[in-house]
Amino acid sequence: MTNKKNTTNRLKINVVGKLLLIFVATCFYPNYLKSQNNMSTNQQLTPEQRSIVQIAALTARGDLGALKLALNNGLDAGLTINEIKEEMVHLYAYCGFPRSLNAINTFMAVLEERKSKGLTDVLGREATHTSHHSDKYEQGLKTLEVLTKTPQSGPAKGYGEFAPRIDTFLKEHLFADIFENDVLSYQQRELATISALAAMPGLEAQLTSHIISTLTD
Repeated sequence: MTNKKNTTNRLKINVVGKLLLIFVATCFYPNYLKSQNNMSTNQQLTPEQRSIVQIAALTARGDLGALKLALNNGLDAGLTINEIKEEMVHLYAYCGFPRSLNAINTFMAVLEERKSKGLTDVLGREATHTSHHSDKYEQGLKTLEVLTKTPQSGPAKGYGEFAPRIDTFLKEHLFADIFENDVLSYQQRELATISALAAMPGLEAQLTSHIISTLTD
């Protein structure tokens, strides 16, 4: 049993390691984006997942020139318009409205350029919104329990007790309103989140927390 668990953890570490290597390549070696189609397909991340990583990291960094190329690559890899839009909405909670809005405007321009070239991109499915909770705070707690595999009973220790309003925003808006949209899976959202956090300096504590959560999933 122990050996099986260790093997599983090594595989998960490998996935996270590849994710962070892709992030580093995306952010510090722009030519990576141009050569990504020559990469071996024998990798842990699919082309769609690699595109989610690239788009998130470049959105967080505000590198709109490289983001434009990443968006084209993402559409070519099979991401739908709605998936990319939802990723950018998701990212505003981690890198702010300005970065998210700049990315959305860049995406709009990319779609117009592709349309002018005769390219037809897949819109993709809309969110189902099957759940309508009257208590969004409770909904957010339940989402956190799924993500962290840890019981949630109220405000987070420390910052949540010191500043209850930010705890409420996190529970009711991020983990209820945003996560309720099922155009992206929880796994896709976590890929985007880790990539965005890794792209911004000074967020080592949050990045570590998300990586640990991924490894223990």
